[in-house]
Amino acid sequence: MNLARHSISATAPIHIFDARFDSDCDIFTTATPAGFAVYRTWPLTLLRKRELTGGTLSAVVPLHTSSLLFLLGGGRSPLYPPNKVVLWDDAIRCEVAELEFRERVRGLACRRGWLSVALRRRVVVFEVGERLTRYGEWDTCDNPKGLVALATAAYSTLLAIPGRQMGHVQLVHLPPCAPPKPKGPPSDIPQKPPPPPAKHPVSIIAAHTSALTTLTLPPSGRLLATTSSRGTLVRIWDSHTGKLVRELRRGTDKADIFGVAFRPDEEELCVWSDKGTVHVFTLVLSSVSSNRQSSFSPLTSYLPLPKYFESEWSYAQYRIPTQSSHISLSSASVRSPTADVPDEERCVIGWIEGRSDDPDHPNAEYQLVALTYTGGWYRLSLPSLGHSELNTHTSYNASHHISGSPPKPSSMTRQRTPSVSSVGRSEKGKEKEKDKEGKEKRDCILREFRRYGRWDGWG
Repeated sequence: MNLARHSISATAPIHIFDARFDSDCDIFTTATPAGFAVYRTWPLTLLRKRELTGGTLSAVVPLHTSSLLFLLGGGRSPLYPPNKVVLWDDAIRCEVAELEFRERVRGLACRRGWLSVALRRRVVVFEVGERLTRYGEWDTCDNPKGLVALATAAYSTLLAIPGRQMGHVQLVHLPPCAPPKPKGPPSDIPQKPPPPPAKHPVSIIAAHTSALTTLTLPPSGRLLATTSSRGTLVRIWDSHTGKLVRELRRGTDKADIFGVAFRPDEEELCVWSDKGTVHVFTLVLSSVSSNRQSSFSPLTSYLPLPKYFESEWSYAQYRIPTQSSHISLSSASVRSPTADVPDEERCVIGWIEGRSDDPDHPNAEYQLVALTYTGGWYRLSLPSLGHSELNTHTSYNASHHISGSPPKPSSMTRQRTPSVSSVGRSEKGKEKEKDKEGKEKRDCILREFRRYGRWDGWG
């Protein structure tokens, strides 16, 4: 007798409609079918939760770490019409203002005193004070994803939106962002705004030939990261001169890139997509870490090789595990056919200053926190790699196999040995072990896993 295999689970799966960090990744907000909550990013702590009846939210956008939140209705039973943005003051637990448009709101971005609302073909900017005051409006190309980005550091001015032509980015300079009010001793925040640039900054960047999928600014607004619908490249631009700074390759197969995040010091960035893989790139030349390159890269100056061989690949990766194995089949069998189903591949990632788990070097270090839409919280540390383990353009191996997957570092390439010798066979085995060990060293290290988003306890 054949019996079906069932996974036994005492709780129903978690469903997150939206999860996003504040600009400094100090907190993050989540929207679930029961309401919304605010968490401290690390250590993971529930700060407050709000039960909402009558509908669901598609986005909860925090205004830094203040009590103000911007809410968007969404899902199969929206709490608010999709053409409204509601300003919620959590200190008094009620709505204090709302903005209504003639069409659906596609995206939001905010900073101290300012709010940007992305519609299908325009972006509207509001000043947030005692009242919401309309500041300006800019036309864009078709923007179904609601792409908009704001620089959030003190005295930053940059607003990045899609241009009027597909693949272009329009750069707008708003009044300088006010610094936060100091809560204790003087901090590193500059007391005076920086001097104005000597040359007028560019206003348009022709970033891609296909449609944009992400726009990302670091808090300073000095750089700009863009990706397109092809999902293979991440381009880094100087936002003042408009020049291409770096071109990083996520992969060769098409993917839907969900997001890009700069490290706070702008020396690294991470990229994540629907492939469920996080890629980490360095943006500076360092003896500690270096992006991988093809073994053929030194020949690109002499031979007309495809641009693929000049590409820089991530130096560290991590694959987010799926939660399907933890979901009860019995609960799935009784699920309503009209119910919302969480996207297991979707996640959002931010940088934090975590603590090293190495007892010999217990110093603070930059780490990653990944939030999945099925309620997974992952704290990841980067691999400690030397330059010799990562740099791949120091030698050329004629037997290197050309394929669509990222090339392996040349320092780990198998050396030619006599195939008839037992010594040669043992050497090949050692090389395989080294190659496997090197691949593991390039993976980010999972330091901590927690659950968040469950209404009966929230984590």
